Amino acid sequence: MDELGAALEAAGGLAAGPETAARLRTLLAEELVRGAAELERKRSGYEAPVTVAVAPAPAGLRAVAPVDARLGADAHAANDRAWVLVAALVGALVEVAGAATLQTGATGTSLVLEVPGDPDDAELVPVAFEGQLEGADRLRARALAVPAFVLADAGDLRPPIGGAHPLVLAATVAALGGRPADRASVAEHEEAVFALLDAAADGGVARPHDDPDPARRVARRILQRLNGMGKWGGYHTEFAHLARGFAGNDRKLAEAVGEAMLEAGLLAEKPSVGQRHVFLNPRRAADIHTLIERGDVPADLKLPQKN
Repeated sequence: MDELGAALEAAGGLAAGPETAARLRTLLAEELVRGAAELERKRSGYEAPVTVAVAPAPAGLRAVAPVDARLGADAHAANDRAWVLVAALVGALVEVAGAATLQTGATGTSLVLEVPGDPDDAELVPVAFEGQLEGADRLRARALAVPAFVLADAGDLRPPIGGAHPLVLAATVAALGGRPADRASVAEHEEAVFALLDAAADGGVARPHDDPDPARRVARRILQRLNGMGKWGGYHTEFAHLARGFAGNDRKLAEAVGEAMLEAGLLAEKPSVGQRHVFLNPRRAADIHTLIERGDVPADLKLPQKN
């Protein structure tokens, strides 16, 4: 029986009240113990998937995995299958948050990961995690979005020790659109990874989340997400999904920005039965990457103004 999943659903998911904190923390702790044991088996998660959890954090996204918390300091603290799980989780966090700046910590003996970004994006991580883990050998796992208070006791958050720590490399691969849990993808991005790590020592480029213009910030975040999920050409998503993860009035702004990018041709539309599906236009790849990375708005993109 999936006690954690059932309790989380009954409590209202991310909207659960603090009165559920003790039970949800206890159930998650039990899942982490079970998951750690599963990762020692020849086939992990086949009777019930190994669980990782993600929560909103004060200034980003926080996640926990049933892996030795010492991994942040000791690159050899995880076996191969545990590493695949963590790499997929790092990939999902970076894909959603759009930031490769990673901190590690612990809750109990389990590894905690945190990236800066929008706390409201926590609900998007489970979907990204599924994609990052696709094709993993002898491993079945899931990510659950939990309320912030469930992981609020995580302590001693700090960057992984060593600039070339595997966790840092995994985050950088993900920032380049790769899948750090996939060895072929890591190999494909290896040269660019080390070039970016070298460049990072000299500064960096402002992230889409830090853009002071509301409409441009929303546009960059939407494009960044679609690019990270590989939604180019024939790989599409529902138009309604563009506004997911945005709060309040930013949801309406995201819809308007999506329409503007369709009109400008940065996005293209694929008609579907009862739904609108969109994808990144490969013919506008240069403009899309320039907008994501530098915030340069193409002349034909007329962004709406936030009311």
